[in-house]
Amino acid sequence: MTDLPPIRRALLSVSDKTGLIDLGRALAARGVELLSTGGSAAALREAGLDVRDVADVTGFPEMMDGRVKTLHPGVHGGLLALRDNDEHVAAMKEHGIGAIDLLVVNLYPFEETVAKGADFDTCIENIDIGGPAMIRAAAKNHAFVTVVVDVEDYDKLLGDMDQHNGTTCPKFRRKLSQVAYARTAAYDAAVSTWMAAANCEEAPRRRAFAGTLAQTLRYGENPHQQAAFYTDGSSRPGVANATQHQGKELSYNNINDTDAAFELVSEFASSDGPACAIIKHANPCGVATGATLKQAYTRAFDCDRTSAFGGIIALNQVLDAQTAQEIVGIFTEVVIAPGADREAMSIFAKKKNLRLLTTDGLADPMAAARIFRQVSGGFLVQDKDNGHISADDLKVVTKRAPTSAELADLLFAWTVAKHVKSNAIIYVKDGATVGVGAGQMSRVDSTRIAARKAQDMADAMGLAAPLTIGSVVASDAFFPFADGLITAAEAGATALIQPGGSMRDDEVIAAADEAGLAMVFTGMRHFRH
Repeated sequence: MTDLPPIRRALLSVSDKTGLIDLGRALAARGVELLSTGGSAAALREAGLDVRDVADVTGFPEMMDGRVKTLHPGVHGGLLALRDNDEHVAAMKEHGIGAIDLLVVNLYPFEETVAKGADFDTCIENIDIGGPAMIRAAAKNHAFVTVVVDVEDYDKLLGDMDQHNGTTCPKFRRKLSQVAYARTAAYDAAVSTWMAAANCEEAPRRRAFAGTLAQTLRYGENPHQQAAFYTDGSSRPGVANATQHQGKELSYNNINDTDAAFELVSEFASSDGPACAIIKHANPCGVATGATLKQAYTRAFDCDRTSAFGGIIALNQVLDAQTAQEIVGIFTEVVIAPGADREAMSIFAKKKNLRLLTTDGLADPMAAARIFRQVSGGFLVQDKDNGHISADDLKVVTKRAPTSAELADLLFAWTVAKHVKSNAIIYVKDGATVGVGAGQMSRVDSTRIAARKAQDMADAMGLAAPLTIGSVVASDAFFPFADGLITAAEAGATALIQPGGSMRDDEVIAAADEAGLAMVFTGMRHFRH
């Protein structure tokens, strides 16, 4: 149906009262009768508006602590009736059901209640029943009924009514219908996800994911791919909740790489000292600690200056002027940090294309979370890799145990290894990566590539020898053969950390002993595909 009479009756029942009074006044000024419930009706009356209680329509008072108020034919008949169906019209007349032309509903704050850590019973009471039922009814009957579920659409509603003589156009109603179904789907997804966790179900029979559009992206990984960025409502510090202070819109690849950078640098608590991670194509090309943030950055940069060009920089402390001045020396896509001082922001302001994001904190690297990846015909779901080890978890398997300095570097290298694409090999010296080999099909190739990069950097910096001399090495999974370990030793490594568990562990340990290396096993691997 394309031509409808003006909207004459609206039902407003909202949990979030933002904009409710202004909307009510605007509708009343356009001759719309207002129906409402509970707190919404009270708020509208307090503002001086004439409101009819839904209880007057249904003939039943709100009961059971408000659980039952709109679940009645007087409401749902008014939403679902087909106005061009004679039988429907006759049924409305026979039973005294008035048409509801406009439904404005937002739901009980279930997601917010869960996020605040409320107890089970409180969360249950914040599951909306009548709201989703009305929304779905109105959305199904969008040929005749306009449904609004988001405050941000109030002005659009009024604008469309003004353009169409008090009614709304079919295209607008259909669009709002999709928005409405997406909202109830997201709501149900939140409820089912929470309930699965409450029931300790690791793999529920059905799993739903939902998100809210944060940004329509110019394109995806490549210009011919369409893309968009959605948030999941989490309060976890990171790229999704960061404040962008300058620079053009983030791209798909920017968001992906910035997330990788910030998750890595968040492994290093601000209280433990400055740390910096530089990311290119979701892989670290330099990670370091330092006495100052500037030193942490320069040490990370020196791992692979070539790859750092056009990279993403993540810092674990507030960006200061000295570090900012160093960063602007080369082209950088994005800098993300817990904060930035005024002088640093002033320095960055001169680089219009440099994006600066602040997060007001670091992400908790041990927080429970799930990640999913789409495959053809389905998707994979797993826990986030929160694996962590300490010195007490390590097993020394060689004749020589690592020194205290080697042990500190081994633990640092192991932390970085968790964030490098497999097969991952990381050379570390004095709290800084000096060679990174990532994403190779063979572990020995990653070992060689990392060492080759270190030699290239030594040549570029005019060093007498690569920084891999005297370094330690982390491998994200076991060495299947001794060749990778031997390559690391030839590059100058003195100690290694790896999961262990290969059928050839004895052969690898013997090669380490022969080379005078110290080696520890973690019993844990960090594959990252």
